[in-house]
Amino acid sequence: MEDKSLTQSIMKVIEDNKPRSVQQLVGMVMQKTGTPENQIIDHVVRLQNQRKILLYEPHAHIQKQLVIYLRTLESYWYWTTVIQAVAAALSVLAIPENAYPLVYFRYSFGAILILWLPGYSFIRAVFPSESSLKRDEGSDFIERIALSIGMSLALTAVVGSLLNYTTWGIRLAPVVTSLFSLTIVFATVAMLREHKIKTEKMLEEKGEN
Repeated sequence: MEDKSLTQSIMKVIEDNKPRSVQQLVGMVMQKTGTPENQIIDHVVRLQNQRKILLYEPHAHIQKQLVIYLRTLESYWYWTTVIQAVAAALSVLAIPENAYPLVYFRYSFGAILILWLPGYSFIRAVFPSESSLKRDEGSDFIERIALSIGMSLALTAVVGSLLNYTTWGIRLAPVVTSLFSLTIVFATVAMLREHKIKTEKMLEEKGEN
């Protein structure tokens, strides 16, 4: 009889409060019934094994869905940025200046690496959004482009200044490697932040429903 009453209390808490984790559920049931924590946990585990309830930890769910997210069209910008960064670094470092007409690829990708990629990935990391074509923080797509170009120039200047005080100096390979590394790091941070925001928003909407 006691187990039946505890089951009803757990189901009532789930229906009314929609907890998103076992920890939240146990805390709510403890407040409502005064039942010891260990007893509630054992009962919740039993109900989950019987498929009567289904709960999961949000952080574990986010990590589990990350691999799936990286395979969707929503992450196309991330892979495009990575591919462009790799292509830019390889073309600048591998193509000599006298290799015509391949040198034009070197100039083109070099310009992208200096004028676009670092700033774009940095802005996206600072202001993550559901889509680069949607408004976020009052900045539309055109403003994002301007910010990206300006930030790229600023980051390039900072990288050059810092390298000037190192043993590497302001040379081609250290500058390209530094800009490439910054682009990958910022883009990865942006991708992780956007995925987390989208997943948490989905969980909130699911909880409201």
